[in-house]
Amino acid sequence: MTFPERIAVASRNEHKLRELARICAGWPVEWVTIENHDPSRFPEVEETGDTYLDNAHLKATRVAAALAVPAIADDSGIEVDALGGAPGPRSARYAGEGATDEQNLDALLGALRGIPSGGRTTRYRCIAAIAWPDGRTMHADGVCEGSLVSKRRGVRGFGYDPVFVPAGWDETMAELTDEQKDRISHRGRAFRALAEMLGEA
Repeated sequence: MTFPERIAVASRNEHKLRELARICAGWPVEWVTIENHDPSRFPEVEETGDTYLDNAHLKATRVAAALAVPAIADDSGIEVDALGGAPGPRSARYAGEGATDEQNLDALLGALRGIPSGGRTTRYRCIAAIAWPDGRTMHADGVCEGSLVSKRRGVRGFGYDPVFVPAGWDETMAELTDEQKDRISHRGRAFRALAEMLGEA
């Protein structure tokens, strides 16, 4: 098993598409995305799984079947130790279905009110998956450890990036350059691991 000639990206999220375009720029493939293909053929996949892996597989297999080409997808979230690992796989819906990034971030900061900085250890986790139209799948994971600050800092990134400080850094994810973020991020690590698996298979 090697890199397929063409791979579809099972995402409609503009931020994620840009991030994956950077992270996977060296992959020797032709990319099929909702931006360069017929959008009506990209199924809208509801993330109904209980785990990151469930959701990543669900998105990748549905798009691979619909477009008849291998597809990559990921599911990721933030896990706060003081909240028992929440929001986890519900990170994109922490403030409710259809919540915006701002609403989710407000809900998380509200849940952490009163918890001192030393008790705000957390991590970003990502599962990256690839699925083939015949049903085969492969996946890899990536983790970025860090902690949360109480006030937003920075204008880059998305999601919880303005309050997430990666371990060993003074800046939040939203203050890092794209290159810095991609090098240490959970998504960068997961997709680089997936690329290594594809290259070695």
